[in-house]
Amino acid sequence: MCGFVGYVNQTDVPSDTIVKMANRIRHRGPDDEAYFNDDKVAMGFRRLSIIDLAHGKQPMYNQDQTKVLTFNGEIYNYQDIRKELQDLGYEFRTDVDSEVLIHGYDAWGPDLLQHLRGMFAFAIYDSKTGDVFGARDHFGIKPLYYYDDGKTFLWASEIKAFLEHPNFKKEFNEDLLAIHLSFEFIPSKDTMFKNVYKLMPGHYFIHRADGHTETHEYYKFSYDNIDENQTIEDDAIKIRKLVDDSVDAHMIADVEVGSFLSSGIDSSYVLNEAAKLKPIQSFSLGFHNSKYSELSWSTEFAKEIHQENTPLTMTGDDYFDILPTIMYYMDEPLSNPSAMQLYYLSKGTRKKVKVALSGEGADEFFGGYNTYLEAKPFERYQKAVPGFIRKGLAKAVVNLPRFHGRRFLVRGAEPLSERYYRVNYVFDYHDREKILKNPDLNRDAGEYTKHIFDDVKDKDEMTQMQYFDINTWLPYDILHKADRMSMCNSLEVRTPLVDKEVAKFASTMPIKTRIRGTETKVSLRTAALAELPERVAKKEKMGFPSPIASWIKEDKYRKRIEEAFTSDVAKKFFNTDALLEILQEHINGKSSMQKIFTIYTFILWYEVYFPENTSADTISKVRRTDIDKIPAAN
Repeated sequence: MCGFVGYVNQTDVPSDTIVKMANRIRHRGPDDEAYFNDDKVAMGFRRLSIIDLAHGKQPMYNQDQTKVLTFNGEIYNYQDIRKELQDLGYEFRTDVDSEVLIHGYDAWGPDLLQHLRGMFAFAIYDSKTGDVFGARDHFGIKPLYYYDDGKTFLWASEIKAFLEHPNFKKEFNEDLLAIHLSFEFIPSKDTMFKNVYKLMPGHYFIHRADGHTETHEYYKFSYDNIDENQTIEDDAIKIRKLVDDSVDAHMIADVEVGSFLSSGIDSSYVLNEAAKLKPIQSFSLGFHNSKYSELSWSTEFAKEIHQENTPLTMTGDDYFDILPTIMYYMDEPLSNPSAMQLYYLSKGTRKKVKVALSGEGADEFFGGYNTYLEAKPFERYQKAVPGFIRKGLAKAVVNLPRFHGRRFLVRGAEPLSERYYRVNYVFDYHDREKILKNPDLNRDAGEYTKHIFDDVKDKDEMTQMQYFDINTWLPYDILHKADRMSMCNSLEVRTPLVDKEVAKFASTMPIKTRIRGTETKVSLRTAALAELPERVAKKEKMGFPSPIASWIKEDKYRKRIEEAFTSDVAKKFFNTDALLEILQEHINGKSSMQKIFTIYTFILWYEVYFPENTSADTISKVRRTDIDKIPAAN
């Protein structure tokens, strides 16, 4: 696991720029650094050594030294690819997976990506053509960004590296503020920085020597091969084999591998399978004297399978004090409250191991979210009641006082692309009208992502929901925070359930093997019952709970939020009276935690990356924990 940076050379760029860019992300690779520079391209690399510790230095070259690679991630089938390339005449000097990428690209070009199983982002410079090739894994486990304003082209594992380049123009992408307030992330290639783009999951770019950049899709998850003949029992058998195989592949390392462990089925299943291969230490996070703490569950389970568990705890002060630092590491604002827990869990885990397994992806691929259960009632309602009647009922009740069933009637008149709660996960259009200072910034969030639902418009609503989550919630929230919160602590996190082979099978599962009655991810639970105690396999989905909602009501934390809600940044973008009203509603018992937290984290993020004192332009509110003082931005 590593981090890399690069740019197309320009005559006015100081020679130490590439080093400064790499230093910005040295948390991703504290073990080693190296650089490449010719008259066309500069490339930098920071290494976290996991496989073949003594070798594997990057940038890495092909056999005739005409292609140069920097790579972040792990290729789990690299040994098979290596044999295939050896049969083609390629010679290998190391035992690292990086070398199969540089030789594989030399042999197959972009078709290399069809061979890969793993989590990865990499860039290859071809000195003969002057082209730069960049690629990202199938599901977006590893990040890759590029800056392209038509004159300057940069790329990096994290956006913050661009701050060190003199030709990077740092501009806030205000047009996306409403989209962020709806989703808590930006569900597209765009970012909160103008001219900075995510390379999308399953895509690659080629930046040509003439300055033109093109992107291509090489993989797209699809539900085109659903097999209605499958049964829960048969699928459970297949899942057991798939999980066993994937965990085995994800255990490859020349350093000790640990595992995150919550009280839920996903991380418990992953840990249990890993423990069959070798003793493995698990790590769990809880809260001091809190009903939200899961430590008793996780400790008991680890003991039950005879593995060591390390319990970690955090307080409200820990949570709020670290928020500006978290926003720095995130690159873009992300208001998922579990990010702070994941930060402290990663920090504690890194003290003992360099690699940790985690259970992300099971809910998206196997149907684990409770909201999927509402698909059938809405489908029955829409089938039974004509559209004009549903719209009339919705119009009649929308402004009435709350009563049981009102929300169902209102939402029942909407298409799924507008109704699905992920689309207006935090603020809906009317909420945004109240809080945004500039009403012209408000946008239709449903229209912004409708094209994703259109991809699967011929499928049932639950399948559409899962497809949407796999293409938005999973890469932009779940995997994004997993990468940032682990890598800022120089910890590699691997996700065996976010895997090409696992996804290939999951795409064939009919609804009847994903949910049964009110039971979610029923086939996965059936598989787990053969391996885990029933109380674990059957445990309801809890997410990553925290006492943040109750902490907000405590004076010392409420005052911090009030200060942010009346700050210059808040006044710049929001109607502050409306923000204070939302906060007061929460204090009075109406749950508005996610709304409060989304605004609060956005303000902290903006203060970190766009401080009002632009002459100093420093990231002054970030508390340094594991690495040296952050260099000043340009």
